[in-house]
Formats: sequence, structure tokens, C-alpha cells
Amino acid sequence: MSCCLLWKNGVRLELDQPQGQALAMDDAADDPVPDLLRGLRGRIAERVHAQIVGAGLVPPGPSRDFLLATINVWPSLPPWSEISRRSGPSLPGSVITFDPDVVRVRLAALEAAMGEPGFWDDQARAARISSEHARLNRRLETYERVTGEAAELRELAGIATEEGELTEVEEAVGTLKRELERLQEDALFTGEYDAGDAVVSIHAGTGGTDAQDWTEILLRMYLRWAADRGFQTEIVEASPGEEVGLKSVTFTVHGENAYGILKAERGVHRLVRLSPFDQAHRRHTSFAQVIVSPLVSDDAAVDLDESDLRIDTYRASGAGGQHVNKTDSAVRITHVPTGIVVQCQNERSQLSNRQTAMRILKSRLAERQEEEREAEMAKERGQLLDTGFGSQIRSYVLHPYQLVKDHRTDLEEGNAQAVLDGRLDEFIHAYLLARAAGTAA
Repeated sequence: MSCCLLWKNGVRLELDQPQGQALAMDDAADDPVPDLLRGLRGRIAERVHAQIVGAGLVPPGPSRDFLLATINVWPSLPPWSEISRRSGPSLPGSVITFDPDVVRVRLAALEAAMGEPGFWDDQARAARISSEHARLNRRLETYERVTGEAAELRELAGIATEEGELTEVEEAVGTLKRELERLQEDALFTGEYDAGDAVVSIHAGTGGTDAQDWTEILLRMYLRWAADRGFQTEIVEASPGEEVGLKSVTFTVHGENAYGILKAERGVHRLVRLSPFDQAHRRHTSFAQVIVSPLVSDDAAVDLDESDLRIDTYRASGAGGQHVNKTDSAVRITHVPTGIVVQCQNERSQLSNRQTAMRILKSRLAERQEEEREAEMAKERGQLLDTGFGSQIRSYVLHPYQLVKDHRTDLEEGNAQAVLDGRLDEFIHAYLLARAAGTAA
């Protein structure tokens, strides 16, 4: 018998498995975190077992000894030089997670580069190195703090006997687990743009007025989620619907790993509900497409030929003061070879709107390059990526029952309203782990 590893919300579950079916994972026996739940005694251990059985991960028949539930999120990263350009096949079920030793080595290399004479001669390179150093330093500090708290909780779990003490330990374990999920999430962002800001566009699809209303609902959901994560957002362009809602909207998200996180939301989102715009109050299905691009800098190395652009100006719609609606301040740019269209009407000046639109166009082209690279890597691994408009990544059902289901990971949530209020982290985290393990649909 060997040990099979399954992931459930950031917790590694070790289950006995027939020989030959074990999944490879680095040993983390030296860390204090794996022993944390082992120290829980009495009723709290029974609760853990009951929750895992309830999740359908193991049958209810075997005894508790059959199951060893541990918190463990520290398998090793690949060599740093291979992080951002890996194209080889990945082992199904393996997950790249945080390795403090790799981070320390990288920090030492960055500090050496920062100490070189003439470091600030190249401002762009210096800014990138400084930003990466600060980001990795924060991650390492978080790891060391969480590791210390895990050791303290393990000791507390070993001496807790009363119901209240066990409940307190269980709550602390839940909090610690969420922090570990965030730290593990950080380690999954290895792309060129993953650590940077993002541009998000939402376009109404099939469904008429309901689809335009659905676009506005999605905008509200993402703005609330971003606020809860501490990200800054700014709406760049919004095209109002004919009756209600929005035909399309574009906004930027500023924060660490914003693009790496929001990549999990790319695709078509489907809403099923009783339409408030149907006099017969029948059930309608609506679609909206979410496009996520990295927010690249103005001097980003993106292939862009001015002769391939068609630039149109028009009067901005909606309220905007005495000046904005009297001049052709809004700008629409079409990239003819790819058919990508971006527009901006947020600024009062046509020049400012043009600069913003050009930056968003570069971001969309960078995203296209990323998708082409991912498709090539998937082809090498023998996977098939479906990123067309008909590929729904998630369904939000509000009638005849309430359910939000991610079709890539099969994760489900019965509290649909909570998800629409911005509780997306569980879906995003599950997808990122599945994608890293090569198991996402």
C-alpha cells in the first residue's frame, strides 16, 4: 500500500492507495505544519474525519486510522531558471508550491544584483528587480510567521482537552489554512506577467437584455471581490445597454498577482434565472464573456504596427460634465489583423483616451501571445484547450435551485448569492491548483 495525495481547499489529504497509483510529491517531514492535525485529539479529530467523509473523498466505512489528514503546502519549486518557461509534460496530480529555500536563493541573487555598480542606470530593469525582491521578501516573511503559528497550534492541540479549547484550535487551524492557501497560490504564478496588474473586459453575449444585465452583475461581483482582496480598480470604459445593464465594460485591477489570479476567470459565464424583464416571468439563460489581459507598461515590447490600426473618435455616452459630451473625446482602436477592438471614454481629453486605449490594446495583444504560448504547451502535453466563446467555464443557476458550478474543476457552491457578492476565492484557488496539476478540464 502507498499514499495517494488529494487536495481539498488547500489541505493535503493522504489516503491509502494500491501500489503503483501513488502520486509523486516532495517530502516535507521537516516542517511543523504536516503534524498539526495529527495532534488534534478527541472530538476535533472526529470532526475532521466527518468533514472529509462528507466531502465524498473517502467512504464512511473505514475507521479513522484509515485516514491521515495533514496540512502540507510546501513541495519544492523547480529550479528558478525553469520557472517562467516550462514546456515539458507535467505529472498529473503534482502541484508546484512554495519552497522557502528556493526563495532565499533567489533573494540573495536579487540583492547581489541590486548591489552592483550602475544598478540604477537601467531604470526599467532596476524597477523589475526591486519589485521582485520586495514581493519575494513579503512571501518569505509570511511563510516564517505562519510556520511559527503552526508550531504553536500543534503544541496547543496536544494539551487541549475541553470542548471550548478544541473549538478554538479548530478555528485557528481554519484561519491558518486560508493563509497557507494564499501562500501556495503565490507560488503558482510563474508567468511573465502573472505578478502584475490586469485589464478585465466583460462582453454581453447571447441573451439580449438579460445578458446585458448579467454583464453588470458580473462587474459588481468582480469589483466586490477586488475590494475584499485589497486591490484597486478603475473603470476605463462602459457601454450602457439599450434598456438596462451594460453591453461591455473594461476595468483595470491593480495589486500583487492581479493578472495571475484573474486569469482563472477567463471564459464564458452562464446565468440561469427567472427573467425580471419577461412579462411571463419565464426562465432565461444568459451569457457573458470575461477577457483578462496583463496591464503592460507603455514601453512594453509588444509587436504593434501603426499601419495595422484603425482609429475612430466619437462622443462619449452617459453623464460626464459639460465638456465631455460636446467633443469627440472617446477613442476606439481596431487592430485589423486580429480584429481586436478596444475603446476608452473615461478621460475628458481625446489624447488621454487614446493613450489609455493604446495601452489596453497592447495588453490584449500580450494576452493573445500568452494564449498562443499556453496552447502550444498544451499541445506538447497532449491536452486540448477550448477557449472559444461557447466554452462555459462556470454556471450560476438561480432557478429552480441555487448552485454555482465551475465546469473545469467540478467545484460547486450552493450559496449563489454569496458568490455573486464576490466570494470567488475558493473557485479561483481550486482552478489554479488543478491547472498546475494538469487536471483542469
